[in-house]
Amino acid sequence: MGMSSEEERALSPRDEEWPEAEKAEKLARGAALKWASGVFYRPEKLEGLGQYRSRETQRNSSIQSRLKSTVQSYLEGVGAGLEQLRSAAQEVQSVCQDLGAARWALLDSMDRFQGLQQMRALMAEHVQLASVVQVLPQLFSVQEVFSHTLQLLHGQHLLEAHAELMMMEHLRDDILSQLHLQGLSSAQTTVLSYFGGLQELNESLAKRLWDIVGNSLQLVREDPVLFVTAVRIIEREEKIDDTLLLEATFLPPGRPKGWKQKFYQVLQEAITGARFHATGVDAEGPGLARHLATLQKDIVSELRVVKDLMVQCVPAHYNILSVCTTTYHQAITSHLQDILREDLDKQALFLLLEWALRVYHSPEMMGHPDLIPEVDVSALGPLMSPELVDQTERKYVVKVKASVLEWLQRTLEVEFKEWFREEEPERDHQGFFQSALPVIVMQMLSENIRVASLITDSLQQKVYTMALEELEAFLGRLREALVQCGKEHQKDRTVPKYYVSYLLAMLNNNLTLSSSVSSLHPDAACREVPASLRAALDRTQKKTCQLLLEELLLDLQPLCLQLPSRKWLSGSQLVSSMCEVIDKYAKDFSHVRKPIFTLLLTEIELLVASQYLRALMQKKMVCKSKEERGQLCDRLLQDATQLRELFCGLGLDGSQQSLEAVFALRELICLKDPALLSLEVLGFITKYPDVSDEHISTLLDLRGDVSKEVRHMVLEMMAQHPQVLPESYRPIFSTILVPAPELPFCLRKGKCA
Repeated sequence: MGMSSEEERALSPRDEEWPEAEKAEKLARGAALKWASGVFYRPEKLEGLGQYRSRETQRNSSIQSRLKSTVQSYLEGVGAGLEQLRSAAQEVQSVCQDLGAARWALLDSMDRFQGLQQMRALMAEHVQLASVVQVLPQLFSVQEVFSHTLQLLHGQHLLEAHAELMMMEHLRDDILSQLHLQGLSSAQTTVLSYFGGLQELNESLAKRLWDIVGNSLQLVREDPVLFVTAVRIIEREEKIDDTLLLEATFLPPGRPKGWKQKFYQVLQEAITGARFHATGVDAEGPGLARHLATLQKDIVSELRVVKDLMVQCVPAHYNILSVCTTTYHQAITSHLQDILREDLDKQALFLLLEWALRVYHSPEMMGHPDLIPEVDVSALGPLMSPELVDQTERKYVVKVKASVLEWLQRTLEVEFKEWFREEEPERDHQGFFQSALPVIVMQMLSENIRVASLITDSLQQKVYTMALEELEAFLGRLREALVQCGKEHQKDRTVPKYYVSYLLAMLNNNLTLSSSVSSLHPDAACREVPASLRAALDRTQKKTCQLLLEELLLDLQPLCLQLPSRKWLSGSQLVSSMCEVIDKYAKDFSHVRKPIFTLLLTEIELLVASQYLRALMQKKMVCKSKEERGQLCDRLLQDATQLRELFCGLGLDGSQQSLEAVFALRELICLKDPALLSLEVLGFITKYPDVSDEHISTLLDLRGDVSKEVRHMVLEMMAQHPQVLPESYRPIFSTILVPAPELPFCLRKGKCA
């Protein structure tokens, strides 16, 4: 497989010239050695060495023959290419010689070409003069055409007039275009001056067109031909504008005219007109209602005309119905905003909200059967933005609030005057005292809430909130009026004559308001009354009850002042007189409804019990003997029993009465052994935890037989057993004040130190 020394010497020169070949040969040698070492690494493989050598020799011979064939074909191609290059060089040389000859021939003919240039200039001048000669008749007749066109305009022959106008404009524009191409800008001024009448004709024609468009709604009903003529002229001009703008080489003066845009502008101005000027609108309720009704009627009528007639008179791409609908919508939106800038009353604000939110989209206006489905304002947005609606609703609520406040004040004034009448308040079918106040108040508030519900839920909620606030404020003023009436009555108890009856009527009225106020809520499923309003109703009820109790107290106080006394112990009729007074008031209280009647009985019983106990604790009497204590116990038992039976007869359960405190107090007085007082007092303070040391000390004084040691022991026991008031406990002793003890005067008689 190795190479001979002759082959190596033959390859040496080539290796020096082609280093890549040397590298390739080395790689081939390495590959061959690697293959041979892999094949003949075992001795027994050497037997096939001759076979491998002959096969490789044949393979090398085949490769060399293919290489020689390939090189031979390449050499033949190179020879053919060289032959073609020699032929092309000869042809190029021949062409260069011919071009040189042509160049010398052209130089010899230069003088003749100068003569042809003069001929070309004359030819161009001839063409221009020929064009001028062709238009000379038209140029000379320009003024005549102007006059004729003006006559056609006066005669309402608009299409013919426009045709002649276009002809004159075309003539002028051709001339100006030629001058523009030749750069003769100075001559353009002369042409424009000569055709100056075109401007006047254009303005005159445009004026007539815009007059027609401005009256289009009337013309399409009476004479649609004139309107169609105007639209055709506008379309012609629009096409001319489009053509000139598309070419964009030369734009004649006055172009583009933009008459289509002007058509829309004039039509929109005609639609808006004077009807949408807020300065001429009556801002009061009735005047505004008439104005809105007129707008509604006119807009529906005019949109019918546009939909049924005008649409047929203009090209479809004008979208005339959509344009008119949008124009009306935008004009109304702006018009409503202008009106809302005025100081409107509540009726006007309500009308605007109702018209914008209800009427406008209803079948009576934009949803009219004659307009739908072609007229659709749903995509144009609301007439009033949500912010403007909220602002208007708030204005409306402010106006309604002022009106409600005024009405409530008048109602209160009338009610206050009725309290001083010389007759009892009216009665219902059950004989309960009442007045018209709750009916008037509730009707007024509910009607305002109902009216607001006709607009939006948000307005209804705003009015409802305002109504509750005003009712709460009204109750406050009502309490002030009750207090004022009470002061007048204190000055002279004969004024008002039926003071108690009207207070009872007010309790019934307050109960009616309490039961009716929940019906004001817009949501029937949610009738909860706000806590502040419930508190105001409770305060009104308490204030009225307080005035009644004060009136009762004025009649009871002269009797209570006689307690306790020796006369009382000996069998006075004081408690019987008290029962007569209480019974008289109870008969009056029968004219209030049962919940209030029971409340009044409870409050009267507490008042009587507390006044009775207060009288006992005024330190007016001290028992001097055991017999007097026995008389006191008997009198306390008789009085408490008589009073308890009275209230039980009136319907008050004995277990709910505070007179039980008198029975408990009697036990303290009746205790025979003072040493047991600590235990008895402990039971007493446990049952009545609001009793104080002063109260117990006063009761011990009333006995008259308690020593200082026992008193000290009792008070010390109380200090060791402080009491806490239960939540459900009804205080009785905490309202009773004990007179302060008199300090002993310990100084000797004589001069002060």
